[in-house]
Amino acid sequence: MTTHDTDPQETREWIEALTAVTETAGGARAQFLLRQLEETARRSGVFTSGQPFSSYRNTIPVAQQGPYPGDLDLEERLTSIMRWNALAMVVRANKAYGELGGHIASYASAAEIFETGFNHFFRARTADFGGDLVYFQPHSAPGVYARAYLEGRLTEGQLANYRQETKGGGLCSYPHPWLMPDFWQFPTGSMGIGPMSAVYQARYMRYLEHRGLADTAGRHVWGVFGDGEMDEPESIGGLTLAAREGLDNLTFIVNCNLQRLDGPVRGNGQIIQELEALFIGAGWNVIKVLWGSEWDGLFARDKNLTLLRRFAETVDGEYQNLGSKDGDYNRQKFFDRDPATRDLVAHLTDAEINALKRGGHDFRKLHAAFAAAKAHKGRPTVILAKTKKGYGMGGAGESRMTAHQAKKLDMEALVAFRDRFDLPLSERDLAELNFYKPAADSREMRYLHDRRAALGGYLPERAPRAPQARRLAVPAPASYAKFALEAEGKEMSTTVAAVRMLGSLLKDRDFGPRIVPIVADEARTFGMDNLFRQIGIYAPQGQLYEPEDAGSMLFYKETRDGQLLEEGITEAGAISSWTAAATSYSVHGLPVLPVYIYYSMFGFQRVGDLIWAAADQRARGFLFGATAGRTTLSGEGLQHQDGSSHLAAAAVPNCRAWDPAFAYELAVIMDHGMRRMIEEEADEFHYITVMNEVYAQPTMPEGTEAGILRGMYSLGVRGEGAAQVRLVGAGTILTEVLAAADMLAQDFNIPTEVLSATSFSELAREAQAVERLNRLEGPRANRQSHVETLLAGDAPVVAATDYVRALPGMIAPYIRAPFVTLGTDGFGRSASRAALRAFFEVDRKSIALAAIDALVRAGGADADLHDRARAALGADAAKPAPWTL
Repeated sequence: MTTHDTDPQETREWIEALTAVTETAGGARAQFLLRQLEETARRSGVFTSGQPFSSYRNTIPVAQQGPYPGDLDLEERLTSIMRWNALAMVVRANKAYGELGGHIASYASAAEIFETGFNHFFRARTADFGGDLVYFQPHSAPGVYARAYLEGRLTEGQLANYRQETKGGGLCSYPHPWLMPDFWQFPTGSMGIGPMSAVYQARYMRYLEHRGLADTAGRHVWGVFGDGEMDEPESIGGLTLAAREGLDNLTFIVNCNLQRLDGPVRGNGQIIQELEALFIGAGWNVIKVLWGSEWDGLFARDKNLTLLRRFAETVDGEYQNLGSKDGDYNRQKFFDRDPATRDLVAHLTDAEINALKRGGHDFRKLHAAFAAAKAHKGRPTVILAKTKKGYGMGGAGESRMTAHQAKKLDMEALVAFRDRFDLPLSERDLAELNFYKPAADSREMRYLHDRRAALGGYLPERAPRAPQARRLAVPAPASYAKFALEAEGKEMSTTVAAVRMLGSLLKDRDFGPRIVPIVADEARTFGMDNLFRQIGIYAPQGQLYEPEDAGSMLFYKETRDGQLLEEGITEAGAISSWTAAATSYSVHGLPVLPVYIYYSMFGFQRVGDLIWAAADQRARGFLFGATAGRTTLSGEGLQHQDGSSHLAAAAVPNCRAWDPAFAYELAVIMDHGMRRMIEEEADEFHYITVMNEVYAQPTMPEGTEAGILRGMYSLGVRGEGAAQVRLVGAGTILTEVLAAADMLAQDFNIPTEVLSATSFSELAREAQAVERLNRLEGPRANRQSHVETLLAGDAPVVAATDYVRALPGMIAPYIRAPFVTLGTDGFGRSASRAALRAFFEVDRKSIALAAIDALVRAGGADADLHDRARAALGADAAKPAPWTL
């Protein structure tokens, strides 16, 4: 492709023609003509590819900016004060405790972006308006704290305790709702989670509106993110969904300071152009804010577009280098390299060249972009704002490779910072890093509060509870789970039982509409296809086609007010929808019960970071790990068989993890979870593994409910006399444990007690709490945990699950008897259930042999019994251990 203009006069005529159309018929007509020309060129083969980005300049021309609605002088002074307080907060913390860390440079680059939002766009929740939602760039948290300090929402003492939380009264490093439950709404500290969460939050707001559950019209989701952060897969994972569903209630502002933590984002390229192409390709409206108002005169004089050519030739690594240098360097290394650009700035002094700002530091340019984004309809918008990392920090960090690590500034740098932003600080204030707050009746403070009052109040702010009028009562189990509580031997899988209970709950007049079922594809696999017709699948455009199965009873029904969220094949998207619903009680003042059903292997292992963020956000809801375990999902193999999710779940403090074997256990756990989350408003969520294996389901024995919820209960003794061994089983492997107990009693005359473990993590947590309390109270304290009470005595204990041995191993410290764990350590593989269980040695024969071995080693039986058992049970010592293969 040639870049040389072989006919400048013809080029001018085309440009003049386009300009004339724009001036006389408007931008929409000009865009139509351009699209027609592009389509004609593609059809004729003139070009077939190319990067879909515009020239390296501001999207909104000066003529369309409109007047600035605020007081620029006051806003700039307030921003300077916040910059100082944020800087002082971080430097003080590191001066006192060098290991605390902290970030100065990120907020320094984004301050004007945040203040444009705070002063003009971010609307707070009021009595009659739900408020906008803002996902804050995590490294800029000090700036948000600095603003809250001026607003009177945080004290000087709290700022002084930045990153010092253990004694209370401190401020957390990044946005963490768990640690600051009245302040932060959304956790964004893990890169990439904020963008995806913002997309699905905007979608969930539309879902609430279309289903008539809440009025979300007029509310907006804003997300401020970094350009380096956009490399995370999660950051871009929801872009096409946002465009496809027309989420014009969503705006991203990407702070393009061109730097990652250690260097340029695209040293040899241009991240802004790359991001524009990405977002245009995904269907977004793109607004670029690259150059400040000081450039307007240069662009007006540049009739031959020489500046745009120089910009196109300059890669980000060079932009960063130029940004770190003074005006004379920029004149020599940028403008003087082309005679045309050299002449363009010949009238400017070095100081004036140095004052040419990037657009992300210009309130006028930013306001025009925010306003255009808010007014744009039909698509989400991204604002690409070019800034300098460490803006205002001079030689201590402005646009430097070390900007992200800059945590301490010497006096010379502090003086330069003060002078650059004209701050009323003495050298003593600088030396002592004193915070600065103008007088309450000053023009600055009055303006600060007036702007927020005009926007409804202060942000961020989190509501820990929903209004009383919107709270729910949980239906009685008999209304939806009687079939499970009184199963009487009927055969079914726990997955079928879970879906059947869910279907009955959905029919409840009051409770049913508040359930949000979510599935990441494969709803039919989990037996949820009956819900297609019952509640419909959410689709904002409705169903624009006749489904292939329209004639069947369970046809695929998409509808604007559909209740089921079927995300497609995206576990990350599904868990993001779940999080939006699981925090609806706080974010929207509307408690709902989200139920996300998925392959258990694709939960904690695949999107564990998103689950951790949901925990931070105090999520409430059910996660159903379906087709769970390493041997119940026969035929699927290594990447589908889950042997570790319960370990991951146990590491999340507010996750309650359950592995029920029977439908009645599942019913008790679901009722308990709903009452905890909905009625008691506990900030916890419940992970329940359910299986696709069909077996006989017993009726619930009397008196077992408390044990189910504490994590373990006894199913009685098989055989005559006192139990000589105890077998503990969980989930689907409990059926093997029961068979092993019958084998021990009948074939080897060993009375055996069987216990069902519904939650090893709950057992371990309670035992740890009891152990700690005994330790703190001293040796006279001798409380007993549930597991210690239930498994007291010397009779050996064998625990078997469909998960790795470390899971039952969680209770090992609290058992005084010999304790053996059996599990599915190693990679999964394809085979039948029986073959898999024999391979992993969690089948009935392996469990029985483990019990006999433990009994013999404990002195409860002769070695002859072991020999006889090995022969009868087909034990093979030459077989390699499954985890070694």
